[in-house]
Amino acid sequence: MLAKLSTRPALRRGALAVAAALTLLGTTLPTTAANGDGDRPPDLSRFHDQKVTWGKCTGDGMPDDLQCAKVTVPVDYARPKGATLDLALARYRATGDKRGSVLLNFGGPGGPGVPELAYGGKEFMDLTDGYDVVSFDPRGVGRSSPVSCGDAEDDAYAAVDDDPDDLGDPRELLAQLKKAAAACAKHSGPVLPHIGTVDAAKDLDVMRAALGDKKLNYLGFSYGTRLGAVYAAQFPDRVGRLVLDGVDTLTEPLAEQGIAGARGQQVALDDFVDWCVKDIACPFGQDARTAREEVLRLVDSMDEDPMPTDFGEPFTGQDLVGAIGQGLYSKQLWPSLERALAQLVESGDTSGVMAFATGGLSLPVRDPGGGDPGGGDPGGGLADEEDIPLDNLPAALMAINCADDPDRPTAERITADLKRLRADYEEASPVFGQYRLTQVLMCYGRPKGTDYIRDKVKDLDTPEMLLVGTRGDPATPYRWTVETAERLGPSAVVLDNRAEGHTGYGSSKCVHRKVDDFLLYGSLPPSGSSCGADEDD
Repeated sequence: MLAKLSTRPALRRGALAVAAALTLLGTTLPTTAANGDGDRPPDLSRFHDQKVTWGKCTGDGMPDDLQCAKVTVPVDYARPKGATLDLALARYRATGDKRGSVLLNFGGPGGPGVPELAYGGKEFMDLTDGYDVVSFDPRGVGRSSPVSCGDAEDDAYAAVDDDPDDLGDPRELLAQLKKAAAACAKHSGPVLPHIGTVDAAKDLDVMRAALGDKKLNYLGFSYGTRLGAVYAAQFPDRVGRLVLDGVDTLTEPLAEQGIAGARGQQVALDDFVDWCVKDIACPFGQDARTAREEVLRLVDSMDEDPMPTDFGEPFTGQDLVGAIGQGLYSKQLWPSLERALAQLVESGDTSGVMAFATGGLSLPVRDPGGGDPGGGDPGGGLADEEDIPLDNLPAALMAINCADDPDRPTAERITADLKRLRADYEEASPVFGQYRLTQVLMCYGRPKGTDYIRDKVKDLDTPEMLLVGTRGDPATPYRWTVETAERLGPSAVVLDNRAEGHTGYGSSKCVHRKVDDFLLYGSLPPSGSSCGADEDD
């Protein structure tokens, strides 16, 4: 499920003049003959035994106490003697009595962990009393062999916006979707067939071993809860202390997830507008109903007549929808979102909303080298910060979601269902409906995803894990926490956060304390415990 990093980027064409031709760096890494030993499990010892070499992170704004490194993993776990790729890591070292590492995933899917830890690391400093606090750019994301779709999804977004009367035979839409899928494969390279959560969970286990931990201690947010649950299903005997905050669904089809997401984002937008109109500086006026109409009118007008930008490429209404969605996940971002929208409305200045549209993450990270069990070029494998495609976040989001979803409706089924789907999405959100529907439809033309998550991630035999669900979560509905806990079995302990916002750790002192108590001391609240919305201690 979409987390804090959740937008389609704007203006990638001009900025991708060099990066558009980028092929996956893993294709240039040394390869050997693939495993051919029948049913014997692949030998991953060279990856588990690699040494992680930490070094200073360089680049503007990088904290002095943040360290960076890389770890090498197979592109294809069925052929570990084949091509490899490097994953970017970052950590804050333990200041107390170290008992190992705790790995963080901030969600997305498609969100890079290294810049997130650099920006928001102070939120996790209490955990350094016992752990190295480590995050990473997952495969296909950020500096870890980033995937891209080039420009192809632009036409797909436009095709979904066709006149509803023309959707009875949406051949143009299907053609654009197939074109987009082919472009994603072209620009992404060999990591694309192996970008799903099942492979990412195996990467987690390599990281665990390379960091020297016998068990995985883990804190995952939003999509990161899906990753943690899949890890627990694959490696139940290696589960340490796992926390899943903002729990994703393991069973709902993408189309249903998209409707739930659109509905949640619309509620968050309505809340933002209610807050905005109380400020004289709100660009949409001081009447909430009129302000909501103005937001939709602005999106529609920019789709009809996009705004010019310094990059030479227009900023569309759908780019704006992505930017607004980015700013709604935390109330702490609302003042910045209000200012960015005021700049856009009052002077046509797109710079503020563009910062939201691209996730606002642009921190260079130096690769310190080392850690390559394949004997490759030290310092090779990680993408340079400036070469990360601007569409990497949504390209990775779509690739991972499609890889995790076994449903592939036929052209006939899409043709039959499209009018109904579009109506359902627009009813869920007149602002976010088209945007979210397009993300779901872009699985068309891609290979069928795995059925492992729906079929196997259940009835886990693991140590107890903590699941945090927030009642007013706009992205991961509270019912998903309850449903996932029931699915995972008795090991799942639920903490009910009776508050608003996406995830609880960063917004609730009560949740923060209970999560830290579990990770640091193994102290779990009774299942069904709650944190009040206004609880401060």
